[in-house]
Amino acid sequence: MTQHIILASSSPRRIEILRRNNIEPEIIHPIVDEILPEDISMEQAVMYLALKKALAVEKNCGDGIIIAADTIVYKDRIIGKPRDEEDAFSILYALRNAEHYVVTGVAIVERGTNRRKVFYDVSKVFFKEFSPEDIYKHIASGEAWDKAGGYAIQGEGRQFVDYIEGDYDNVVGFPWTMIKRELSEFGLRV
Repeated sequence: MTQHIILASSSPRRIEILRRNNIEPEIIHPIVDEILPEDISMEQAVMYLALKKALAVEKNCGDGIIIAADTIVYKDRIIGKPRDEEDAFSILYALRNAEHYVVTGVAIVERGTNRRKVFYDVSKVFFKEFSPEDIYKHIASGEAWDKAGGYAIQGEGRQFVDYIEGDYDNVVGFPWTMIKRELSEFGLRV
């Protein structure tokens, strides 16, 4: 059974993963604030935001299966996208020569029904030691923006990574193995 897939994201990385798996999604960018409730865990945070995005798109789309995702980095606190150059430097400096978690929440919603599935995946990323100059070069490349933790493992940020434990696609921001399994619950074979 083929179903219309709506991606509640304009992330090139998420679009690429779907296309790599022979899915051409309709892309609708969700307009939501990303303010989190107080004292929320990293797992709850990403699931909360993913569902919020899916429900925002559900109001403005036709029938289909909506997939939304949200990714954060966690090291002593929830780390989202850098606000400015100083924040980007501070984040990357704190992550160097240490481990952190990358957590992605996913919401799958069937438009016009009560069928919903919300879940998350966690990967552990180990960064190498690197210099302040390396951080400044990375920031100057422009890659730090619009990325949780200020880096993209599939881009220039891979230079910082020693190794990961867990799903690489989760670190990219779209845990495809889990998503594929959950889509089968909606009758989709992908």
